[in-house]
Amino acid sequence: MPTRILPAAGDADALRSVTTLLSQLPDAEPVTPVADSTQLVDALARLAAESVDELPEIVVVHERIGPVPALELIREVALRFPAVGVILVTSDASPGLFAAAMDSGARGLVSLPLSYEELANRVQAVAQWSVGVRRHLGRGGDVFTGVGGRVVAVSGAKGGVGATVAAIQLALAARTSGHSTALVDMDLQSGDVASYLDVQFRRSVADLAAIADISPRVLADAVFRHDTGIALLLAPGDGERGEEVADRAARQIVSALRSRYEVVVLDCGAQLSEASAAAMEMADTALLVTTPDVVSVRAAKRTVRMWDRLQIRKAEETTIVVNRHTRATEIQPPLIRKITGTAVAATAIPANFKELQSAVDSGRMHELDDKSTVKQALWGLAAELALVKAPEGDRKGGGRPRGGDRGAVSFRRRREAGG
Repeated sequence: MPTRILPAAGDADALRSVTTLLSQLPDAEPVTPVADSTQLVDALARLAAESVDELPEIVVVHERIGPVPALELIREVALRFPAVGVILVTSDASPGLFAAAMDSGARGLVSLPLSYEELANRVQAVAQWSVGVRRHLGRGGDVFTGVGGRVVAVSGAKGGVGATVAAIQLALAARTSGHSTALVDMDLQSGDVASYLDVQFRRSVADLAAIADISPRVLADAVFRHDTGIALLLAPGDGERGEEVADRAARQIVSALRSRYEVVVLDCGAQLSEASAAAMEMADTALLVTTPDVVSVRAAKRTVRMWDRLQIRKAEETTIVVNRHTRATEIQPPLIRKITGTAVAATAIPANFKELQSAVDSGRMHELDDKSTVKQALWGLAAELALVKAPEGDRKGGGRPRGGDRGAVSFRRRREAGG
């Protein structure tokens, strides 16, 4: 079977040179080339909408591509179309660029001027990789292909404000509406997702920390398939292992999940770590849960300011969710919006712990009664965030557009710089 190869270059001479050499390779089938990054992504999206089988096995990206720089383009292609292998053609074959290309998701690098033998060897290796990935994708029951999945990060202004319950119910709402959904416990030292869902597990987020290339098969081996259909990636049972998940590992894990699931919900807890900072930064939608009391609202304000100082998220990129809300409380959502400088979700979660107590104590949060006002509110929040279908004209934005992985500065370096 021929290997379909899509060349992409911003320079006409470079594009012609790459296409000519590709056409000489055995079993290679160059497809219509593209001249810029927008054309490339649009072409892949159209093909992916039909089937993963319609995608070319390989994309060859020339360093003179635009308007998006080559490495940024490679990262986007790798995240959105994980079955496509990307080869970078460049005049800079230094170890530094090679490492940067691999970190961005490239499967190989070919130096200029082009060599037939080098290009043939790299194409053969990447084609084999692409075929293997598609074989694994074909075996999955909930494989998501095409545009990258939606990542929603949920954090607590302080411990005990209900962030984990909110994350679980948002994931359940998304899954019930038909989305392939993953729920990740990024509260790595004290996460309680497993307890809330009465899960006994062997593998955790920490088991993926040392893996440089998280393939669909590796990811499938690490997640726990819950009875509800949600894929769970849980915090390690031994809290100290959470330190194994640093900034870079967290980014790779979130990227791998985004490429496989339509909705990824991250429970980031209330304590900031390298992993939770990276997850919060990469999220399309960031929720900060608080209760309407002075201590929690002050904690929310501190958190928002800290995220801004460390360049994790700006206040306007964060949405506050008010939990345990009553009309009688002195602190109402408009005041919280004014204090924190953030958006506040239109859906407030009512104060009614009695509805939750039985589900919490039994570890059966997924069996919370449909009549529960807390569940109804949280599923209403899911509709507000467009995680489930809502009546036309009734959807309200809950975050920033996808593509928010600014990933240039590690949490440790930001912390040292920002104090």
